[in-house]
Formats: sequence, C-alpha cells, structure tokens
Amino acid sequence: MNAALSGSGPAPYASWSQSSLGRRTTPDPSPTRSEFQRDRDRIIHSTAFRRLQHKTQVFLHHEGQHFRTRLTHTLEVSQIARSIARALSLNEDLAEAVALAHDLGHTPFGHAGERVLDRLMAEWGGFDHNVQALRVVTLLENRYAEHDGLDLTWETLEGILKHNGPLLDGLGRPAGRYAQSGLPPGVGTIPVPRDLRLETHAGLEAQIAAIADDIAYNAHDIDDAVRAGLLEIPDLLDVPLVGPVARTVWERWPDIDRGRQMHEIQRRLITFTIEDVITRSAAMIEDVGPRSAEDVRTCGRTLIGFSAEVEAAERDLKAFLFARVYRHSSVMTPVLASEQVVARLFEAYLADGRMPGPWQHRYGRATDEAGRAQVVCDFVAGMTDPFALDEHERLFDARPDFR
Repeated sequence: MNAALSGSGPAPYASWSQSSLGRRTTPDPSPTRSEFQRDRDRIIHSTAFRRLQHKTQVFLHHEGQHFRTRLTHTLEVSQIARSIARALSLNEDLAEAVALAHDLGHTPFGHAGERVLDRLMAEWGGFDHNVQALRVVTLLENRYAEHDGLDLTWETLEGILKHNGPLLDGLGRPAGRYAQSGLPPGVGTIPVPRDLRLETHAGLEAQIAAIADDIAYNAHDIDDAVRAGLLEIPDLLDVPLVGPVARTVWERWPDIDRGRQMHEIQRRLITFTIEDVITRSAAMIEDVGPRSAEDVRTCGRTLIGFSAEVEAAERDLKAFLFARVYRHSSVMTPVLASEQVVARLFEAYLADGRMPGPWQHRYGRATDEAGRAQVVCDFVAGMTDPFALDEHERLFDARPDFR
C-alpha cells in the first residue's frame, strides 16, 4: 500500500513544525501547541478573519442570511483540507492554517471589488489578493506587543502566497497567472523570515488548501444557486461532474424536500471529489518519490490534484456555473453597483485622505502618490460589505440599492 494511504505515521515529505524555517521573531515555546497550531490560532483570532463574516462570496449579504460568506466558505475549505491532509499522512495543522488564511486578502463584494482595485492600482502594479493576504498577516494586522503582523511561520507564509503554484519559472520569469501581467507589486518587499523562493512549488499542505478551495466553491456555489432560484435540480442532471451525483439523488429520492435533495447532492459531490484527489495525489506522490518537503518544492510539478477525467469535468462545471450563475443578471446587477461603490471610495480617499482614524495618519505620512495609493488600497481591501456601504453613505450621502 502507498505510504500516503497506509496510516502508518507521518509521511517523510510532510512539513513539520520541528523543521520549520521559523518566524521573524523567536516567541517563547508553547508546551501545548506546535508552531503550525499557533499559526492557525493567530489567524482565527485576527480581526481580518472575523471580517470575512461580512464579505461576499458570490451572493451579496442583502440577498439572504443563508448564502455563504467568505467566512463560511473559508471554514468549509479548512475542513476539506484537513480531511485530505489526514488521508495523505500530511500536516493537518499547516493545511488548516493556509486554508484559513487563503482569503484574508479578498476585498468587499467578492471578485467585483478585486477587479476594481486591480484597475485603479494599475499605475502602481495592480492588485493581487494573495499578496494582499500576505500584507494583512505581516503588516496590517497589528495587535501584538512585540511585533507587527501575526508573525506566522515561513511555511504558512509560503502557502498563502504560493498555494496556486510558483510565481516564477525556472528561468526567473513570471509564471502561471502572472506570465502576462508580471509579478504582483510589492511581493518582494513584504517582511518575511527568509526568501519565499518564488520559483518553487509550495509544500503539499498548501497545495491541498488550493484544491480544497476548488472543491468547496464548486459544491457550495451550486447549492447557493439553487437556493437563490437560479438553478433547479433538473438543470444539473447533465452537467459534468455534478450530473451523475444529481441523477443518483434525483432517482433515489424523487419526492423528498428540495433542500434535502440538494444537501445529498452537495455532500456526495464533495466526498467524490475529495476521494478522487486523495487517490490521484497518492499516485503522483508515489510516482515522483519525494523523500522530504524540500523534494516536493523542487520536483517541478504540482503533486496534489484531480484525476484527468475529473479535472476535465471540473473545468466544464466551472464553465457552466460561469454562464448560468456568475453572469446571471440577478448576480451581475448588484455586482456592477458594488463596483461603483469601491471605485468611488478609492477615488475619494486618494484625493483627500478622508479615512477614519489611523488610516488618515498613514496617508499623511506617505511620501508619494504610490504610497498614498497603497494606504487607500489597504483600507478599502480590508472593508466588509456593510462598512463599505456605510462609508459610501458618509461620503456621498447615498446608499446604493442592490435589489
């Protein structure tokens, strides 16, 4: 049996806190928690983590109390990541920490806010939510007496930045999503314990957090779309990946409540995709044969993933959701309105620095336009949806109606 599935103990290629590359400071040792458990706890107790409760996932908060927010999505991702890490004999605590932090850099109003900030920050390099998450945990979340930020371990910081893959290729050129746009601004100036090695892959635990994100939002966006009335269960029967699951539930329990049907579809889809990832990833790990976490980073490929069949079906499912849900008029109408909110706030703050409390002081201390723009960007990116609307009303005496 593959060692990753044998349950015989930690895999030699896992990341373990005893071998961590450390933090920027040297805290007193904890008698009860590993270093990655401390990272997890610092993230959970941060202000930025609590703010996720009032940040949009897909459906804006006004549309209902039961749609997912960034916080509920994040908790679902962390549960899936723990399950996969446990099955592969990897470090559950590190996988959980990266999963819990992976969306800390997201703006209010979901990807709409991110698109606006990327456009408005284009003169200074644009906006990237993974880099923003690093800014949050290293610079902006300042509550500790002895250091700025959360002072997380190198491995957690690496996972936050690189869970979607290396930022550079072997020749030092921007890679993946950055191949056309270049590296996100400021990535090289964020204070970290040591070089994050942008040309290497992240550890397996961070790779798990990335695929757990895909599994969670695929299943839960379907559930929210049915709840919102954008889809009905019969619409799913021939859709790749979810179709076979939906058909099984539809034929086995045709007369039960729709909510029960959807719960069965959702949980079975999550289980199926988790099991596919575990089986396929164990095979890839065995094929490469890493003997350490460093071998994982330098092997030149991602080792956590779907089987080829499920990967293709998952792409088709995303295309279906994009066409039928993410671009539906009932979603796009509030999205366009929220983009206007974010744009107007950014432009107003950049013009005169009228931000509350310490943010106005930071703005005043900036020595050039780029510095002032970064202060404004940090402030706006950290907003919750309701706070952004309150600020819009304060500045412009108007509150958009998203209905």
